[in-house]
Formats: sequence, structure tokens, C-alpha cells
Amino acid sequence: MSFGKLYGVGVGPGDKELVTLKALRILNESDVIMAPVMKNGEKTALNIVEEHIKGKKVIDCSMPMTKDIQKLNENYEKISDTVEEYLKEGKKVAFITLGDPTVYSSYMQVNEIILKRGYETELVPGITSFCATAARLNMSLCERSEALTIIPSSYENVREGLRANGNKVLMKAGKDILEIRDILKEQGMIDKAVMVECCGMENEKIYRDLNELEEKTSYFSLIIVKE
Repeated sequence: MSFGKLYGVGVGPGDKELVTLKALRILNESDVIMAPVMKNGEKTALNIVEEHIKGKKVIDCSMPMTKDIQKLNENYEKISDTVEEYLKEGKKVAFITLGDPTVYSSYMQVNEIILKRGYETELVPGITSFCATAARLNMSLCERSEALTIIPSSYENVREGLRANGNKVLMKAGKDILEIRDILKEQGMIDKAVMVECCGMENEKIYRDLNELEEKTSYFSLIIVKE
């Protein structure tokens, strides 16, 4: 029996209509669906595509929100062990991930491990949260010669990223949103910033004045700063 194949499938930012035709085809053809689960039990990626995978075998994958590299690596190995069991059986496995698997996706660690173990993998791109947010705000991300800098705002390089020329995107800003707000004020950028929380989801909220922020927002909060 030949081995199976692992697919990393981007299912978009949250709007169920933004899942690509290719993603749906791969999910339909797959024997097993691997679905990330957050610490609070939230299954955002699965919620987006659940109506298209009825009857499929779905395996929950715990994805801890931690910066402890050892704990993260142990978890990725554990998930990869499960994936490998199905690949050995010749199964086609689809691991769903929000947005695009190549943009700050934890899935890529699993992809790397499975490749190193000698199995075949393929990435299925999805619409990114920053493209969806710009569209929701009816604005461009960059035009002509403008540069675009993508900043993971939960890390310590925010100030450095904001010093770059051109427009900026601050991803996953929720937990640190008040600190990010203050940094934008400090850098004189607060009036150039807009934010969408949970873009495309039922609890979506648009913030056109970040001075009004007084409490933490969702993990799925994204800020665009236009020069």
C-alpha cells in the first residue's frame, strides 16, 4: 500500500463564502480532517467549513497559546504522530488552518515534521486576514510603489516594524491591543490606523478611531496603518 498525503488547507479569515473552490475539493477528497482547537475550546477553522465536511472523520488538534518553544515542539510532534498514523494507512489528510497556511500558521511546523519523516505534503492557499480586512474597509493595502510591512503584534518587534517605510499591518493584536494603541500614539500613527475585530465572523466589529479602545479585543484583531 502506498502512503497517504498531507494537505495544509487555508480556509480563509472567517467568512464562509471566502473558502476557495480548491480548498473545498481537497476537503471533499480527504479521508481525515485535522482541526485546530484553541485552549478555550474554540474551533474557528472548523466552524468555517463544517457544513462541507459532514460525515468526515475529524480529529481535534490542541494548539496551546504559548511562547514556550519546548512545549510547542512537543505538541507539534504529538500532532504529527497522529497524522503519520493515517498516512501509513494510505489516507489523504487535510489539516485546516485559518487564513493562509504560509502566513504565521502553526500548521507549518507540522508540515515540516511530516516532510522530514519522508511523506508528501501540499499547501492549499487561502485568503489572508489582512486582505479580507482591507476589502471589508473598502481600501487598498498598497498601491504603485508603496511597501507593505506585516507585523506580528504579539511579539517585541512592533516599534521596529512601524519604523519601516510604507503601510503596515499588525496581526493578532487583541491581547496586547492597549499597548499597541499606546505605541501608535507614541509614533504619531494613531490617526492613520483602523482595525477590524473578527473580520467576516458573526461578532465582527470595525474600529475607525483606536483612541476609543478601552479594553482588550479578540485575538482575531487586525490593524492597518496607512501612510
